[in-house]
This record gives sequence, C-alpha cells and structure tokens, in this order.
Amino acid sequence: RVRSSFTSRRHVAADARTRVNDERTRRMKRLFGAKKAPAAPAKTLSETATGLEQRTHALDAKITALDRELATHRDAIKRARPGAGQDAAKRRALVVLKQRKLYEQQREQLYGQRFNVEQVAFASEQAKETVETVRAMQSASKELKSAFKSPAFDLNEIDKLNDDMADLLDLGEEVQNTLGRSYNVPDDLDEDDLLDELDALELDMLDEETELAGSVPSYLQDEPLPAAPE
Repeated sequence: RVRSSFTSRRHVAADARTRVNDERTRRMKRLFGAKKAPAAPAKTLSETATGLEQRTHALDAKITALDRELATHRDAIKRARPGAGQDAAKRRALVVLKQRKLYEQQREQLYGQRFNVEQVAFASEQAKETVETVRAMQSASKELKSAFKSPAFDLNEIDKLNDDMADLLDLGEEVQNTLGRSYNVPDDLDEDDLLDELDALELDMLDEETELAGSVPSYLQDEPLPAAPE
C-alpha cells in the first residue's frame, strides 16, 4: 500500500509538471508567436507556364466532351415530341451548355495568365542576356585599355615604323630600276628615231603580208590536165 501510494503521488507530480510546461509553452507562443514552418520554394516561370498549359489542355478535353454531349441532346430534342419530354431534353441541354460556357471562360482566363507568364519569362531572359552582354563589354573594355597601354601602341613608334617602311619601299624600287637597265647601249641613240624605225618595220611587214595574200601557194595551184588522146 505504501509503494502504491508513492507511485500514484509521483504520477500526479509528473502530470502537474506537464501541465505547467504546456501552459508555459502556450504563453511563449502568445508572446513571441509560434515558429512558422519553412515555406515551400516558389515555382519557376517555366514550371508555372507548363502547369497552365496542362490545365488548358484539360479544359479543352472537357469542352470537346461537352460538345459531343450537346450533339446528343440536340438529336434527342429533335426526336422528342413537343411537350414534357422535349422540355426535359432542353433543360438537360441547357445544363450542359452552361457548363461548357463556364469551361470556356476558365480557358480564356488561363490563356491570359499563360500569356502574362510567358511575357515575364521573356523579359527575365532578356534581362539576363543584357547583364551577360554588359559583362562581356566591360571585360573587352578592360582588355583593350590594357592592350593600348602596351609599348607596341606608341604612336611615335608607329609613325617611325611607317616612315621606315616607306624608305625601304623606295629603296627597293630604286634597286629594281637599277637592275632593269640595259647594258652596252650607245648614248647617242635617240628614242624618237628608234620609234620611227619601228613604224617603218611594221609597214614593211604589212606589205609582205598583203603580197602573200594576193598570190596562191604552189600546193594550192591547179595542175594542168593531160591532153586528150587523139
């Protein structure tokens, strides 16, 4: 009995401590607020666009199914006799038609949302490409500045190099002219006299060609025919 009484008192004390701790926890939550669970990561624009596209396809399938159902109701209305039966067929068709209109409105909304998401995705990609372009231009600018600081881009040295190249080209031309001179040519020869003599030679050659053209070579002349026998 003593042991049982001791055990029960111990359980009562443990329950009291638990209640105190629970009350203390509730007070802490009221004062500082409960710890929020970590938020799920936001979807990317590509994932959002894919989800909207899937929902749009699902609505398209539902609208197609309702179109087939409406065709069935239209045939039923045509076959039904005027009266309660035809009115009931019309009411069923109206319910399907309202549902179809609702799906069409939802699809148009999804089209608009998808368009907006794609526009934002395009603007985001364009902004990223612009950043990369600016970084590439900055890097190229640094490289150019570093290159222009090199001694190889000294304008004075470049001008001196151009002058040296011009002098070398002039010297090469003079060397070629010197090597192209004719040897053992008399100094008293007149260039005009040589040109007159060249013209005379050309006239003589033309006269010879004319004479040859007027005569028939022997291998082209007709041989005389033998005399006919008596």
